[in-house]
Amino acid sequence: MKKRIALVTGGFTGESVISLKSAAVVEKHLDQERYEVFKILIYPGNWYHETKSGEKIKVDLNDFSIVLDNQKITFDGVFNILHGSPGEDGKLAGYFDMLKIPYTTCDAMTSAITMNKGYTKAIVHDIPELFVARSFHLFKNTEERRKEILHDLRLPLFVKPNNGGSSIGMTKVKDPSELEEALARAFAEDAQVLVEEFVSGREFSIGIYCAKGITTVLPATEIVSSKEFFDFEAKYSPGIAEEITPGRMSEEEVSRVKRICEKIYLKLNCKGAVRVDYFLENETGKFYFIEINTVPGQTETSLISQQVRAIGMDVKDFYTNLIEEMFD
Repeated sequence: MKKRIALVTGGFTGESVISLKSAAVVEKHLDQERYEVFKILIYPGNWYHETKSGEKIKVDLNDFSIVLDNQKITFDGVFNILHGSPGEDGKLAGYFDMLKIPYTTCDAMTSAITMNKGYTKAIVHDIPELFVARSFHLFKNTEERRKEILHDLRLPLFVKPNNGGSSIGMTKVKDPSELEEALARAFAEDAQVLVEEFVSGREFSIGIYCAKGITTVLPATEIVSSKEFFDFEAKYSPGIAEEITPGRMSEEEVSRVKRICEKIYLKLNCKGAVRVDYFLENETGKFYFIEINTVPGQTETSLISQQVRAIGMDVKDFYTNLIEEMFD
């Protein structure tokens, strides 16, 4: 008998557009012989399953079920591809935990912590061979804090929403006069903001996942952007950034990155597939942690998809591994 899988997508943030694209790809590649898949769209106050005819079937939030053809449908598990809130920040995970429904992504605690860039850095900073850029974690945009930032940190700076994704609301500040506006832009997206010193280096993104009890670090993708940094446009517009998989690293760098990323995954108690973004500093080759994404994009050209194919694995088998892991 096929397992019933709810594929959750949508969301409460600007990342919902990317989530829908990811869900379309996941749905296309899931093993239809093993799973009966129901796409569930989640928006504020509006959770529903859309039938092939376009009818929207409301989700009963008491037990996360739907009624189709007078039959109540419950789910064996959830494939979570909802970027941002509530799919990536722990809210959905907590809800599913209460209902005892397994899901493919990190638990509520890990999801909530890793959504907060500042808190995540505080946890991983003492991992051997891992470095973090000097930074300020802000809760208010005040003149006093701006003076402290400019006194203690070297320009240029990256200003970003602390709990955001897809580089929305992110600014590179090269002149002190630009800081106030950059902070205002970031605070418009989030109540917390992270200000970091710029690290001059090669940028990479790498997937890590666990299946059958084995943690696998995928080949890293090197990001060569024609823009100043890998922003929303560079991430989702063709031709803006070159993505090289596997990235250009020496054997020593590949080995070191693998060691570090395995430790990040284990220390944060990750589950399913995550993606770690990092720099290798130009002068020293040091590994600088940027952030971790616990619900990484799964479009046809997404970094995770590229990396899975780079090890000779079919994306369908990769998704099967993620689903089966949540039942073990």
